[in-house]
Amino acid sequence: MTRSKVEFANSQGQNLAGLLELPSQDKPYAMALFAHCFTCGKDIAAASRIGRALVKHGVGVLRFDFTGLGNSDGDFGNTNFSSNIEDLLTAGEFLKEHYEAPRMIIGHSLGGAAVLAAAQRMPSVEAVATIGAPATAHHVQHLFDSKADEIRESGEAEVTLAGRKFNVKSQMLDDLVQWNTPDHIGNLRKALIIFHSPVDQVVDINEAATIYQAAKHPKSFISLDNADHLLSSAVDAEYVADMLVAWSSRYL
Repeated sequence: MTRSKVEFANSQGQNLAGLLELPSQDKPYAMALFAHCFTCGKDIAAASRIGRALVKHGVGVLRFDFTGLGNSDGDFGNTNFSSNIEDLLTAGEFLKEHYEAPRMIIGHSLGGAAVLAAAQRMPSVEAVATIGAPATAHHVQHLFDSKADEIRESGEAEVTLAGRKFNVKSQMLDDLVQWNTPDHIGNLRKALIIFHSPVDQVVDINEAATIYQAAKHPKSFISLDNADHLLSSAVDAEYVADMLVAWSSRYL
């Protein structure tokens, strides 16, 4: 496996930091784009483990930090769900220009909700996968409830998310309201697979049911049994990768 750091500019001209992993000898039979979970980063264990496992199966993977997170430029306070979608589209264009257009797109948690929206605008993508994903961006609204009034009144407020402090602006709340229905999932027109654990304590299994019901065929669901939301166990991450390769071989 070869691994290289890459950078590309988002729609605002800010540099996004990515990691491109490719099979060391043979050309990858497909390129995949991976979107990490909310406030996480490209180097979270689940993303890195799934990426490495996919590369072993001959799939090239680009994972990157969304604007304002990890090693990417920008202010998280100026981002929202729509900007995450734009970041994914930019990443897809980067792959198309410098390597090969992505044929598979994978999203973990809120990243899964983002790929469900972004994939419709990516003609090269044939297969879409979500892992522990909510059906809509509105699912994370509750994280801001305690500060919602202050955000609305002052235009922004400091919010603690996953143990870290972020400045969140009212545009974030407005954007979440705009993405509060799963109606767009029915327009996906891509093969879809949904991975979700029935004991996920962060995103309820009912969200997977909502995605499945909103999507049109071909669609598949795989239970992750006792896996936690972040796929902390390497066995769970590798299982997702193995199933992804087997499933996607029918569509790629």
